[in-house]
Amino acid sequence: MNAGKSTLLLQASHNYQERGMNTYLITAQLDNRAGEGKIGSRIGIGAAADTFTGDDDLFAKIQAKLSLEKISCVLIDEAQFLTSQQVWQLAKAVDDLAVPIMCYGLRVDFLGNLFPGSASLLALADEMREIRTICHCGKKATMVVRQDEDGNIVKGGDQIQIGGNETYVSLCRRHWREAFEN
Repeated sequence: MNAGKSTLLLQASHNYQERGMNTYLITAQLDNRAGEGKIGSRIGIGAAADTFTGDDDLFAKIQAKLSLEKISCVLIDEAQFLTSQQVWQLAKAVDDLAVPIMCYGLRVDFLGNLFPGSASLLALADEMREIRTICHCGKKATMVVRQDEDGNIVKGGDQIQIGGNETYVSLCRRHWREAFEN
């Protein structure tokens, strides 16, 4: 949270387009904070995107898009919501369709557990680059806590709850642990 993942995705897409190359943007259908079928950034930029659900065959989706137009890069936002099977489909698309795919998402949930999509990406990705954000103490934030409407730390619940700064706070591991111990 607050690392600028969507901003960097949109910047990467812009860089391709500036050079006359098409990109294919995909985001999780369940995250509609920026609007249905849109990737949005906290700094106010956004772009239209195709969406995916856990039932979609992403290899088939990318293959269909490539049959309509040349795509220089596929960019996926909210990649933590991918299923393990979808990550394998993306790997197949990279290998068999020769299209680069860049995925942007969170590694762990508010309880410190890997998202299934993130776990599969960590296992299968050809390359991984960490996008950093900082904790209130100035150290690298690698964890997030979920807060209720009164700012109290939530210590249980569903792994997936869509929210932004009003719901999640990025913390270093030490401060995440302290938040859960209180």
